Amino acid sequence: MTNLSPTPFRIHPGTLPGHVHLTVADLERQLTFYQTVIGLQRHWREGDSAGLGVGGADLVRLTEMRGARRYRGTTGMYHFAILLPNRVELARAIGRLFTLRYRNSPTDHIMTKTTYLDDPEGNTIELYTESPEDGVFEFVDGNPIARRADGTPSDGREPLDLNALFALLRPDDRLDQPMPPETRVGHYHLYVANLAETRHFYHGILGFDDMGIAQSFRMGMVSAGRYHHHIGYNTWVGEGAPPAPSDALGLRYFTFNLPNQAELDQVEEHALRAGIPIEPTPEGLQMRDPSNNAIVLTTPK
Repeated sequence: MTNLSPTPFRIHPGTLPGHVHLTVADLERQLTFYQTVIGLQRHWREGDSAGLGVGGADLVRLTEMRGARRYRGTTGMYHFAILLPNRVELARAIGRLFTLRYRNSPTDHIMTKTTYLDDPEGNTIELYTESPEDGVFEFVDGNPIARRADGTPSDGREPLDLNALFALLRPDDRLDQPMPPETRVGHYHLYVANLAETRHFYHGILGFDDMGIAQSFRMGMVSAGRYHHHIGYNTWVGEGAPPAPSDALGLRYFTFNLPNQAELDQVEEHALRAGIPIEPTPEGLQMRDPSNNAIVLTTPK
């Protein structure tokens, strides 16, 4: 993928997604889902909030707001993606979903293998693993292009070969095991109001690498360290879509961890020079993109 708009400032290439924080209407039900269906562990609970992950830093945080509801046609989180370390663990995760008869959509993006599902309150989750040996999925001349390793084309959204995937499991593999400790958040995908403004914020100001925009597909991508994408963004709910109201279910904020305080200070300085309001929070430095999606930049705790 070509960096279409070089910027003099670049976020550290070791910057990685941290955790996503969601507003939920029923904390107990959501905790049960994320533990039983997804396979995360509950790390802590304090009052109306809780954190889950795989034994280290949180991957998902939930805060209950009674009466919160789902709004359609607004900006916010399209999905967040949990990255599993290999195909065996993806097979275990999808096998668990099938055993529980939980609706999901296994998909072959060629360079990743994945499935999509919604939690009980409509937050979409992607579970995936990397498979770059199978080919590429990229933007070329403003269009999404997928090619298999042998050069043949794909639409990048093929049904996943579940027989081949499940063949990786041994007869004694348990499907109810928690996700392994190597699991982390892989990327976020946002609904936004304007592609160009979003690209300028994440690439031009925060310094993420511009991985391209597909105008015909109404989607763009940025990343740190030229990963295929750490943030995807689209206008699929409509150009100029409004932000979600304060009582909305879904995204509160998402986080990125920079390697150290010096790198975080550089991003803060660059954002301040660009006139971006910054709110210090216990988690780190919170900013809002032009569509009012909140991002928190921090360092590993």
